[in-house]
Amino acid sequence: MASSSPSLALLSAASFGVTDFVGGVAARQVAALRVILISTPVSMVLIGGLAAVCGGSVTANAVVYGALGGISQAIGIWWFFSALGAGPISVVSPLAALVDAAVPIGFGFLSGERPSPVATAGILLALTAVVLISREASGAGAGPHRFTPKVAWLTIGSGFALGLNFVCIDHTELQSRLWPLLFARAAATVLVVVLATATRNAMPPSGFPLRLALVAGVLDTGANVTMVLTLHTSLLSLGSVLISLYPAATVVLAIVVLRERVHRWQVVGMVLAAAAVAMITAG
Repeated sequence: MASSSPSLALLSAASFGVTDFVGGVAARQVAALRVILISTPVSMVLIGGLAAVCGGSVTANAVVYGALGGISQAIGIWWFFSALGAGPISVVSPLAALVDAAVPIGFGFLSGERPSPVATAGILLALTAVVLISREASGAGAGPHRFTPKVAWLTIGSGFALGLNFVCIDHTELQSRLWPLLFARAAATVLVVVLATATRNAMPPSGFPLRLALVAGVLDTGANVTMVLTLHTSLLSLGSVLISLYPAATVVLAIVVLRERVHRWQVVGMVLAAAAVAMITAG
């Protein structure tokens, strides 16, 4: 990976992790669609301003793949926030990340990407770390937020949809800079408004959930900008797996803020994740 890519990927992972936690907390108070009804347009406006400042070329791939990635991400975030709102955050986030990482890794290998042996071992270690982090903590399913079959399907579906977003953004060119993100957010905003209207969730939240949704929109902007920079300067299989370590931030916040209990294997997963980052970076 380029020297700046690992740090960008980890910054993106941290931003996504905090965004997911904030959005998940908001989704426990109001419908998930009402949360992203605010966060997605906010992110679109911020990204639009950044894209205009950064310049670059508006290519066909930026428009098409950007829009497809935005639609996929919007669906993924909707299902993901729904799962976070109904299930234990410390379980939903890592499991979604595992599926999220597997999709671009698979596409990367099918398209001919061949990371070094050390980096490949790092990828496998990172996936193992995510599995361990996703182990349900003792007592995590005893409260009102249980890991039910519905939550499981929402989690897996969201991971697949979010993984496709990585693949779509990776198909855009470096010279397009941030324009793919703008088209992604524009398409996502349209889809979210349609879905919210169709499901009678078009009423924006108020009070604390509204503030959380606004914060999520700002954090989402930073997460996606660093994601694009990472994918434009590294292999899809390497950049995406580093970004998919975002559950570490989400789980830590769930433990500290929500007092969700941590399992010892989750701690082991955190350690393995750090080792995986080192191996991928070295490779």
